[in-house]
Amino acid sequence: MRQENDQEFGKEQLVKKSDDFAKWYTDVILKSEMADYAPVKGCQVIRPYGYAIWEMVQKALDDIIKKAGVKNAYFPLFIPEKSLQKEKEHVEGFSPELAIVTIGGGGELEEKLVVRPTSETIIYEMYSKWIKSWRDLPVLINQWANVVRWEKRTRLFLRTTEFLWQEGHTVHEKDKEAKAEVDRALAGYAKIYQEYFAIDGVWGRKSETEKFPGAVSTFTYEMLMPDGKALQGCTSHDLGQNFAKPFNISFLGKDGASHFPFQTCWGFSTRSIGALIMAHGDDNGLILPPQLAPIQVIIIPVLQKKDSAKAVEEKTWDIKNDLKAFRVEIDSRKEYSIGWKFNEWELKGVPLRIEIGPKELENKEATLVRRDNGETSKIKLSKLNSEVKKLLDTIQKDLFEKSKNYLKENTKEALSYNEFKKIMENEKGFVKMFWCESAVCETKIKEETKATTRCLPRDAKKENGRCVYCGKPANYKWLFAQAY
Repeated sequence: MRQENDQEFGKEQLVKKSDDFAKWYTDVILKSEMADYAPVKGCQVIRPYGYAIWEMVQKALDDIIKKAGVKNAYFPLFIPEKSLQKEKEHVEGFSPELAIVTIGGGGELEEKLVVRPTSETIIYEMYSKWIKSWRDLPVLINQWANVVRWEKRTRLFLRTTEFLWQEGHTVHEKDKEAKAEVDRALAGYAKIYQEYFAIDGVWGRKSETEKFPGAVSTFTYEMLMPDGKALQGCTSHDLGQNFAKPFNISFLGKDGASHFPFQTCWGFSTRSIGALIMAHGDDNGLILPPQLAPIQVIIIPVLQKKDSAKAVEEKTWDIKNDLKAFRVEIDSRKEYSIGWKFNEWELKGVPLRIEIGPKELENKEATLVRRDNGETSKIKLSKLNSEVKKLLDTIQKDLFEKSKNYLKENTKEALSYNEFKKIMENEKGFVKMFWCESAVCETKIKEETKATTRCLPRDAKKENGRCVYCGKPANYKWLFAQAY
């Protein structure tokens, strides 16, 4: 691997991830050109490189959604305020985050319009019109959209006033069908995180306090970031009949009687890209798993000798054509040095770099450099295609194994409240401990340690224990952590 002095790179070096995690995170996003701050406070502009990653996520997730029989549709951005008022618990949960339009067309509106924070109310107004008989069920609809939640403290990708997501909304004749859909949606999200993002996590049920406003129960995929804080990756909600009743969604059953159906909703957003950046990045910038990398391979011609420059450039195009099964680009810019280019593509997290120069040309080989661990290898051009596939598969697997090990090593159990407090003060991470499921204890724990219930892991076994906070009987060990 050829190296040049950092001074030649022409850009300020990143702060170390271990020195200032928050600044490192923001610097990586800005300098890798994933996103930038918008003129509107709390909003971001997702630049082409960052949006390309979201498009990869969309494609993979959309395939899973459609294979489940769910179809895409689109609903309005504006929701009549009266619609939002129909489900009391729901509107109270979102009230502090609402953006409300009061003027339109130069005049004051007769009825205020809410800019959607989520779409239950507008979608369920339509469902009440469309669903009349058991023959109309199930209704399986998803939409890819933007939503607005007026956040006071924002952070690129992780928490912005406007963000992108998908939200699925299904309606079922029977409760067991709805519960199966909730599980299916969460399993699809877990597949995306594990097989595409290469991030391991914990599936589970949220507490009554932390669940979605108006839901019977909420399920989540919780991940642990390198600073020891948890990040909620997605949610899947069992709504029961809690929305069907106020929105008068009913159907004539096979028995000739009127019934309220059972509903679900589930969502996955651009917050996931924040997780991707934090989970894998290092002091040199992004590290992108091959499954989501917009560019999987960058080819850099080494044009140090004029007499071989043309031959080297021609060979890079031959290699790109040979690697057409992958997402490949050539960096043939003459205005930047080799060292600057190396630094640039490391910052952008491209999984694999191929270097071709006079020596490689002479030996009929290529120099390959892995972004995740810096390993360098010489590969014969005749074997390049198969070796690139093998390396990309290995990088994807290694990143997930690293994430899996980190999660395991940083998930602990606390037998006492003092032990739990010490972990939160020093190490952080996930902590399993008995909790009586009282909202009072939950609030006190949050006030005293800044830690919240993340979920009850789906593999949690019923036991006889005592709440670490109040000492009352507790049947399960819940997962706690400080969180974003």
